[in-house]
Amino acid sequence: MPIDPATAIGADLGETSFSWGSSDVLLYHLGIGAGARPDDPAELRYTYERDLRVLPTFATVAATMHETEPPQVSFPGVEIDLAKVVHGKQEIVAHRPLPADGKARARGRIADVQDKGKAAVIVQETEVTDEAGEPLWTARSSIFAKGEGGFGGERGPSESVELPDRAPDEVIDTPTLGQQALLYRLCGDRNPLHIDPEFAKAAGFDAPILHGLCTYGMVAKAVTGAVLGGDPDRVASWSARFAGIVLPGETLRTRIWDTGRRYLVNTVAVERDAPVLADGVLSER
Repeated sequence: MPIDPATAIGADLGETSFSWGSSDVLLYHLGIGAGARPDDPAELRYTYERDLRVLPTFATVAATMHETEPPQVSFPGVEIDLAKVVHGKQEIVAHRPLPADGKARARGRIADVQDKGKAAVIVQETEVTDEAGEPLWTARSSIFAKGEGGFGGERGPSESVELPDRAPDEVIDTPTLGQQALLYRLCGDRNPLHIDPEFAKAAGFDAPILHGLCTYGMVAKAVTGAVLGGDPDRVASWSARFAGIVLPGETLRTRIWDTGRRYLVNTVAVERDAPVLADGVLSER
């Protein structure tokens, strides 16, 4: 079915209720590489239920931790083959530190549908509140659908972030595991692109690739460790554009520019010197 922007843009995706506990948070943190240095007190904030802190990127999986079926790209006015879809951009705004266990309600909508010519971008926005109706976080995500453009919609604005013309203040190398995608998929994203070689080839990749949101979480954790003392409660927001793939086992090299409680971030895969995350901005609470 071709994309119908008149139907899609502004479409209410309804309200869902969900809950999570410390075991969900611990599994997520392990999925993004926490605990590699188990004797490091800063790592225990992520991996020990005593004084457990929650990296705000947990918000990307909190409602879907227990999903066991591959996701579907099916919205009002939008029906897209999963094999054509990659993550385009992700933003999380944490209105306060996330609790290690809780119950919440989420209401989503399609904020925009952009026509990039050879591809379409679908922008989804979700507001999440606690049981009392107080804001917890806002999530905004974009998916990039190859071959689905040309439907006559607006192209959308440029959201590029200009980096300072100087050396970065921090450079952090973060290794990924060969089995990183196998761990992360237990957080609810069972897309076969990340585990099935034949599916990956049909989607245009030589091998299964790491989940973009896994990379997103790993880099957020690395930046938090480098500039916020390893305290995820100090993260107010984190946004980044997915500029390229990561193959499990590769090393992420993240460059950070401090602009005053606002940190600009760029990440590449070291082995291929290939861009991974661009236009990254992490803001401090």
